[in-house]
Amino acid sequence: MNSRVEPNKSISASWKAKPLPIPASRNRKGKVIKGLIYTVLTLMAVVCFVPFLMMLINATRSNEAILTGFTLVPGTSLLENYRTMMEYVNIWNGFKNSLFISVLVTVLSGYFSALTAYGFAFYTFKGKNVLFVFMLVMMMVPGQLGLIGFYELSKTLGILDTYIPLIVPSIASPFVVFFLRQYVQTTLHPSLIESARIDGASEWRIFHTIGIPMMMPAVATMSIFTFIGSWNNYIMPLVLIFSPEKYTLPVLMGFLKGSQVAQNLGSMYLGIAISVVPIMIAFLFLSKYIINSISAGAIKE
Repeated sequence: MNSRVEPNKSISASWKAKPLPIPASRNRKGKVIKGLIYTVLTLMAVVCFVPFLMMLINATRSNEAILTGFTLVPGTSLLENYRTMMEYVNIWNGFKNSLFISVLVTVLSGYFSALTAYGFAFYTFKGKNVLFVFMLVMMMVPGQLGLIGFYELSKTLGILDTYIPLIVPSIASPFVVFFLRQYVQTTLHPSLIESARIDGASEWRIFHTIGIPMMMPAVATMSIFTFIGSWNNYIMPLVLIFSPEKYTLPVLMGFLKGSQVAQNLGSMYLGIAISVVPIMIAFLFLSKYIINSISAGAIKE
């Protein structure tokens, strides 16, 4: 007869279920560090929000009230500041022009940059490495260096005083292409594309049904910066646009600063507040994609 001692399962289970106790000093230290981090982040958020709050409140105050100092109580001169601003500058016309250009630049840049990045990532063709190095070099060259040459080229093509030179050159941005290429190489496995090819899908269909959805977080992230860059573009419209009815909002804001409206600080604050509204809306709806695009390539299977 074999005698076998059975282990006490209840004791073993209860021993495994008990977590290791955390020292009280270590727990207190973690809470203190966490509290300091939250305090610093809260102070930074307040510091970033105060200028916007000052801008919005001063837009409702008169010039004399603004010169007396800052207050958290809104004023009653909003309509007066608006009328003074509209007497010199039709800011809504510039708003419409800037919105038209920025939306087109953002949409076209997102699509064609994704298409270019997809080609660099998953296709092999002659001169691929040379073209990619050339694109990296172009990232280091400021756009202002080619302003005179670009002006002469636009003059030769007869596209001055139009929105074409403000939209077409931004279709495939080198930085956006580089960012999307690096992103898609870490998130989209080539075997998925090969499976789609075996199933008979065309290259265009693979790009639109697999490539674009996989790159969408990165495209949305780059769309924020593309929209802001196009919205705040001042030099190019100032040089290439001549007709006042075609001026963008940054150009009109420059004229507003040089006119008699500059003596009315409330009108200036109101114009600035109107100009930053689309940027705040873009961050509000698209900022969540920044975290998604950064963390998407962090998990490897």
